[in-house]
Amino acid sequence: MAEALATGQIPKKKPVSYSNLLLGAGLNMFEVSTLGQPFEVLKTHMAANRTDGLLTAFRKTWARGGVLGYYQGLIPWAWIEASSKGAVLLFTASELEYVARVNGASPFVAGILGGMGGGVAQAYATMGFCTNLKTAEITRHKAMEAGVKPPSTFRVFADIWRAEGIRGINRGVNAVAIRQCTNWGSRIGLSRLAEDWVRSITKKEKGSGLNVYEKIGCSALGGGLSCWNQPIEIIRVEMQSMKKDPSKPSNLGVGGTFKYIYQTNGFRGLYRGVTPRVCLGIWQTLCMVTLGDYAKAYVEKLTGEKATSKH
Repeated sequence: MAEALATGQIPKKKPVSYSNLLLGAGLNMFEVSTLGQPFEVLKTHMAANRTDGLLTAFRKTWARGGVLGYYQGLIPWAWIEASSKGAVLLFTASELEYVARVNGASPFVAGILGGMGGGVAQAYATMGFCTNLKTAEITRHKAMEAGVKPPSTFRVFADIWRAEGIRGINRGVNAVAIRQCTNWGSRIGLSRLAEDWVRSITKKEKGSGLNVYEKIGCSALGGGLSCWNQPIEIIRVEMQSMKKDPSKPSNLGVGGTFKYIYQTNGFRGLYRGVTPRVCLGIWQTLCMVTLGDYAKAYVEKLTGEKATSKH
């Protein structure tokens, strides 16, 4: 604050456009309803069943319901998450980025801090219980027994609520917060580094714009490399999984779950499912960058409001 006041240049807070919130929600809904959820299901299956390879995950998922097996957990949990997480990120990141800039942080550092804080807010506000219930839907036993139909996803929600209350619904939320924080910090930072590298290769001036293909490549690279935190995702899935394992201790935290996974599956177990997760990151990039650019241009033309780029 003192530095900003001394220079007399207090940054303006970025306005959050409601049309942009609706645009982000729409793009997220499209992403998850097309290829996003199938990649999520495969990633979660491999994280929960760490001896299964990708082809085995495909086969077992198909056996659980054919094409619809790849969309387990989509309705309503993935839709709730997709329609709300963008708004949480935008509002939180905007506030934190403004505070960081006022206190003397560079735009690059302020952007990373805002993204990391926004990711944590996403986890505790909406993504914690949504990822928990998506994971429960993907990993729970659904075989027909003696003609009894498996309980619905809402019955599962009610059973968890009655048995464990709010803590049960938000099981694994701390792991989700760590994942989202490191996701956004890595994705923004690595994408910006990739953009600078592209500019140096193509002889463009620092800060100059990139074409759509260069933006896709940089964002995909940032999203792919940010999967270094896959162990956190494995821990999150294991904490939320409804797969029965009598050898697993009960009520494990993040540290205890890490120890259990390492003891049972070793180092490789901490990176199971990384391939579909990278594919998911690329698909999200294509939706949010390529399609997003066209959608934002249309919204700007329609409303006269300049849309921001975070989703």
